[in-house]
Amino acid sequence: MAFLRRRSSAAKPAGPDFDVLAMDPGDWPGDLGAGLLPGPDGSCQGVFLRYDLFGGRGPAMIIGNLPEGSPARDVPEGQPPFEVAQLLLALEHEEPVTVTEVEDAPVMQGDNLLIVRRLKLSEGRVSCVQFDRSDHVLVTIAAWDRPISEDLYALLKPLPAELFQQG
Repeated sequence: MAFLRRRSSAAKPAGPDFDVLAMDPGDWPGDLGAGLLPGPDGSCQGVFLRYDLFGGRGPAMIIGNLPEGSPARDVPEGQPPFEVAQLLLALEHEEPVTVTEVEDAPVMQGDNLLIVRRLKLSEGRVSCVQFDRSDHVLVTIAAWDRPISEDLYALLKPLPAELFQQG
């Protein structure tokens, strides 16, 4: 995905030093929350956006952007990605969930070919997909009680850096 690039970073960035690929919050009803994963040196080790499309009854979707080297990317084999764990935590779902199967599928996003990993989980109400961007940021989409269709990829775009500035 050639349009994505690393941003120049300051000594203590106010937000991520990489583009955050997600859905524009203005395009969706409901509440949006954003979380930054800070590194010990003040760098941003990841961003996740939580979309509450159920009118305050819990999140419907979490989209994470984790750069290369982020500790949140290191999950033991068979365990769900960070974003799935965050979704389940927000929903107060306490039963253990594991990855039971992984399938690679080619998907077009504009002129770009994505190799999307579809993760099948032991909790059937969770849908999860992942793909690597050309700037080595891992995007993970976790949704509760709704399938993730290929139409969603057309809605993903880099969000403005101002969205993540502290003010």
